[in-house]
Amino acid sequence: MEKKFLNFNIKNSFIGLITGFINGVFGSGGGTLLVPILNNILKVEEHKSHATALAIILFLTTTSSFIYVSQGTYDLNTTLKVAIGSIVGGIVGAKILCKLTGRFLRISFGSIMIIAALRMVF
Repeated sequence: MEKKFLNFNIKNSFIGLITGFINGVFGSGGGTLLVPILNNILKVEEHKSHATALAIILFLTTTSSFIYVSQGTYDLNTTLKVAIGSIVGGIVGAKILCKLTGRFLRISFGSIMIIAALRMVF
């Protein structure tokens, strides 16, 4: 049986809508929402959920960034400085992802989310 490449359904579209909305309002949230959703709701394997979330975030950030740039709501100087490090970090992270265990990914990702949440609250 042939598997369809693009299989649109209401659940996936709703997940995309919510994730896009959160990303558009807060400027982030794609990975924080998508990784647990892909793991727990869509039952995507741990490594694939991280990689898939990054691929989806590309579309989220491109769309949101276009609007932010067109409205002048960004800092070009900071963007360029941080982008250089982000590119290098993204390459290194993507290369080591497959070498990490699913357990390590869950624990480290969860820890980073908890630390970020505590910093936001306090």
